Amino acid sequence: MAPRKLRGEDGSHGLAEADDLAKVTEGIGRIVSLGQEEIAALTGRLVRKVIARNGYLLREGQVCDFVGFVATGALVYAVQGKDGQRKTIDFALEGDWISDNRSRLEHLPSSIAIKAIEASEVLLIRQRDLDELYERHPRLERLGRILMEQAYLKMVEQSIELQLLPARERYGNLLSKRPHVFQKIPLYHVASYLGIAPKSLSRIRGDKN
Repeated sequence: MAPRKLRGEDGSHGLAEADDLAKVTEGIGRIVSLGQEEIAALTGRLVRKVIARNGYLLREGQVCDFVGFVATGALVYAVQGKDGQRKTIDFALEGDWISDNRSRLEHLPSSIAIKAIEASEVLLIRQRDLDELYERHPRLERLGRILMEQAYLKMVEQSIELQLLPARERYGNLLSKRPHVFQKIPLYHVASYLGIAPKSLSRIRGDKN
């Protein structure tokens, strides 16, 4: 696949590396089988967003109007707790899809922020473009539906684990299912996600080792 141009967020054009487009195609293939015409239609609407370390893909109060694919980097989802503390509720690493589905589908201000913890590149498709593609290509709508189902199931699983499982089991499950998190995400974010203090996480990791 040769490099092709993606629209930049600032209106400029930049060459997308063939690797980035290959990653998107591979990511789609893990979810649903699409023809070349459908893949070309989708990748033709992608917008490249480059985010500096500590920059935001989405801020609280903004309406999310995109679904993104993380080409490089690492991002965290965070919410403001009632106690005023920031709580990490999810991560997005290279190869992950990223959005705030509640804000996007209900056109509501987002209650979460999505922040890059290292320089990241996200390939976005805007909701208006998705709606048009869904009309023209039904299998793309199936892709969107499966992504929604996966996000919902992950949210339910996390909620159940927080309520029912002890910290050690929550840690073990995350380590077995998403080991790369521990290579890319600072431990204080991981501890927040698991609902434990950083010192407790360090102790659990020490016992495991």
